[in-house]
Amino acid sequence: MKKRIVFAAAGMLISVMVFAGGGRAAGAGTGTYKDTITWGQGADVTSFDPHVGRQTPAVQVTNHIFDTLVQFEGTSSRIVPQIAESWEQLSPTSYRFRIRRGIKFHNGADLTAEDVKFSMDRAVASSMISYLMDFISETIIEDPYTVVINTHAPYAPALRNLSVPFAAIVPKAYTESSPDILARQPIGSGPYKFVSWTQSDSAKLEAFEGYYAGPPKTKNLVMKVIPEASQRTIALETGEIDLAYDIPTNDHKIITGNNRLSLFLSPPLSLLYLSMNMKKTPFENKLVRQAISHAIDRQLIIDTVVSGAAQAADAIIAPGVYGYYSAGVDQYDPALSRRLLAQAGYPNGFTTNLWVNNNQERVEVSTAIVDMLREVGITVRLEVMEAGAFWDKTDNGEHDMAFFGWITSTLDGDYTYYSLTHSSKLGPGGNTSYITDSQVDALVERGRTSTDPAVREQAYKDLAVLLADLTGYISIMYTPNSAGGNKNVENFEPDPIGYHRLENVQVRR
Repeated sequence: MKKRIVFAAAGMLISVMVFAGGGRAAGAGTGTYKDTITWGQGADVTSFDPHVGRQTPAVQVTNHIFDTLVQFEGTSSRIVPQIAESWEQLSPTSYRFRIRRGIKFHNGADLTAEDVKFSMDRAVASSMISYLMDFISETIIEDPYTVVINTHAPYAPALRNLSVPFAAIVPKAYTESSPDILARQPIGSGPYKFVSWTQSDSAKLEAFEGYYAGPPKTKNLVMKVIPEASQRTIALETGEIDLAYDIPTNDHKIITGNNRLSLFLSPPLSLLYLSMNMKKTPFENKLVRQAISHAIDRQLIIDTVVSGAAQAADAIIAPGVYGYYSAGVDQYDPALSRRLLAQAGYPNGFTTNLWVNNNQERVEVSTAIVDMLREVGITVRLEVMEAGAFWDKTDNGEHDMAFFGWITSTLDGDYTYYSLTHSSKLGPGGNTSYITDSQVDALVERGRTSTDPAVREQAYKDLAVLLADLTGYISIMYTPNSAGGNKNVENFEPDPIGYHRLENVQVRR
């Protein structure tokens, strides 16, 4: 029997293989390959428009259709060219990008500086991703294959932000032909072309033979929506799919115990957290928010729901992210929770709602939280929603409390702090707790605009401490990204952020 577990970390890929008996390592074989890779994921694409569909289930599909100016090199944190063949920093607030000549969109149109400027302007204006892109003040076309991007102020993570898949370059003429055309009929310049989409079921992509870096290794990609996590594991076992994303912790032993399968794990970069809508009573009261935090036994949730395969969260960015500072995990103390509720004017508790999408692990964590809050007198009605409806409703601020997952896609604290806590990003911008605090804003802006690492790190330290006291969000745990594959899958490098790319992946028959 052979077992394989692969750990992916930012900056490196570490393969650990345990053998019992002989055999050839998975991925080392020769022979014919399948013409289609099929993977299963827990939720459907929310929008194929990269400037709208920022959720991971959307990006896992659209990052094959669209490219960005620059990109992370493999699973590392090194920035390398993509659509831009080179760049130079002209000043602390100005970058010149030279665009590769000969890049084609899937409809045959040339990609030029016009498309880059249009895409940058459009992304900055998008309510869904402006938190990522509004550091840009203007994009100037110097010639058909050169643009200059100017920023409002010095901005250290500029290149990291431009590498995130939803900073994609889209075709200007095609996109302007209809306001919502990219949402359902996307055309990009990436390694795969959109073929079809059956809502809540599947999406199909086909290799783009004219891709600037050469055609993909496998002709077709098929994404299947399999909301129930255990069903994704079963589909992997039966061979219905070649890869399964987001394997629940309790199924890891199934994967590692099967000599036909491989388990891929990343460091714990994903945050699971509780958002309380501070626009609504009683969550405008800090004492109530702190009472809820102290009523949650994070370690018990980790031990029982994810079998210990997580880390209690002490900030809204994970230890592997630039700017991380531990403000400490709130102690589980139900007696303190009751005292805080009494001080807040709720000696007998109150009744509220908690929304969560239909991700099995998140539902289980939310259920545990409901039970814990009941112990301190808070009655919580749990509502499980389809993922798209959940995101729409929480973006609109309709929730009392909601349970979310988040990952810092740039590995820089600004990505999370700006989106989740700045007062300019309420609702769709990411700030679903509706935090409006001048001190928070000032610290976020200091971290964004300084190029001095010492200044940035101090700003994020102060911010972590301030947010811990404010308790706008309740961080529960950091979890690893996981994926399972059959042993015939070759060259799959799991992305630590979860934006897995498949253009170099093959599956032996």
